[in-house]
Amino acid sequence: MAERMTDEKIKREDGYLYFLGKDGYAWRTPMKNNPRGRKAKVGSEKVPREEGYLYFIDKSGYVARTKMNRRGRVSTARRRR
Repeated sequence: MAERMTDEKIKREDGYLYFLGKDGYAWRTPMKNNPRGRKAKVGSEKVPREEGYLYFIDKSGYVARTKMNRRGRVSTARRRR
């Protein structure tokens, strides 16, 4: 089950891919079938990230997270240390 991280709801439009950027804000970028779209920041709430979680925008339009299932594998960030 996903855990909701923000109170801000993001309104989605067709033709865009929505994601949480490295800076902690929600962004949208045009898909291949939308050649006129531009990349833009859509969220004003910054989300602090923790290692071991997958962050995404859920069906309701809120930023959510869920624990990553690595099946016993170590992440590449841990291997480099």
